Amino acid sequence: MKTIKFIAHEFRMGDVDDPDLYAAQPLIEWEKSEPGQWLMENSDPTPEWNRVHDMSTYGYRYAIKGFLTPEKYTYWKLKYD
Repeated sequence: MKTIKFIAHEFRMGDVDDPDLYAAQPLIEWEKSEPGQWLMENSDPTPEWNRVHDMSTYGYRYAIKGFLTPEKYTYWKLKYD
């Protein structure tokens, strides 16, 4: 079955000692939001997040990636994007 991988949400974090610790709150808040809950229920596999260095701000960029079927991705685009 075809799966579409996409960035569902992203945010930036400044230059901090432990970026994952500081990113935990925005990640949990997004997961508890309506789009976050819907994606957690419908993504296969479970959504994942990753961190990359943001060279423009010398901080970090976090991205939450989802994996949806084409039908569910269309629903996502219409309702949450």
